[in-house]
Amino acid sequence: MPSLQLIGMVHLDPLPGSPRYRPPLGAPIRKAVSDARVLESAGFDALLVENYGDAPYFADTVPAVTVAGMTRVVSEIKNAVEFPVGVNVLRNDAEAALSIATACEARFIRVNVLSGTMYTDQGVIEGNAAELARLRASLCPDVEVLADVFVKHATPPAGLRITDAAADLWHRAMTDALIVSGPATGSPADRGVIERIRTTLPEARILVGSGVTASRVPELVGLVDGAIVGTDIKEDGDIHRPVCLDRAKALVRAITGNQ
Repeated sequence: MPSLQLIGMVHLDPLPGSPRYRPPLGAPIRKAVSDARVLESAGFDALLVENYGDAPYFADTVPAVTVAGMTRVVSEIKNAVEFPVGVNVLRNDAEAALSIATACEARFIRVNVLSGTMYTDQGVIEGNAAELARLRASLCPDVEVLADVFVKHATPPAGLRITDAAADLWHRAMTDALIVSGPATGSPADRGVIERIRTTLPEARILVGSGVTASRVPELVGLVDGAIVGTDIKEDGDIHRPVCLDRAKALVRAITGNQ
């Protein structure tokens, strides 16, 4: 049975500088490290750290205190686990994510809008693949860039086809993988959309970025190369709660075929 790369989300509680942050920083660190250890124990292939609790998000450049806080947390996670760690700085600070990855020796970053334009609740977000590619070449050429296609919680420009956006990302923006998601966090991606992108770009590495559950695994195996999972592996399927070992193991079993 073909397998999928399985990336588990570590959704950080509010960090210093965000409106919901409550000191000290030790509490968010302990929860993040605990989630990371559970994901590793369950058999996930990698994890992705995201400043989910910092809403409302800046459209692009985050404050220095956010970069400092995330660097501290990612460093603590890296010291606690042996498997690959990635970084996503919401909403779209790709340079901060790459800088944190460089400092902490993380393996990959996620970029919500790497090229093109998306209309979001933070306003208009424009990708900047040119600057990111040059920064990566100078700092950390081995760090992978995973890029969203029509990222969730956003609307693309009228008339732009998702297959064209995916092709631009793959051929022109120097991404290492395409992420296809549903319209919102926890919403399943449309299989028909994934199939169209796969047909257009048979050589591309494609990851599903939302709505992955154990019951959906059979329809994804053989179609995509991996999945980024957050909501389904949390206690009671609540994104704000810690990662649940039993739910995480169930997803791994669904992918590996081991009962």
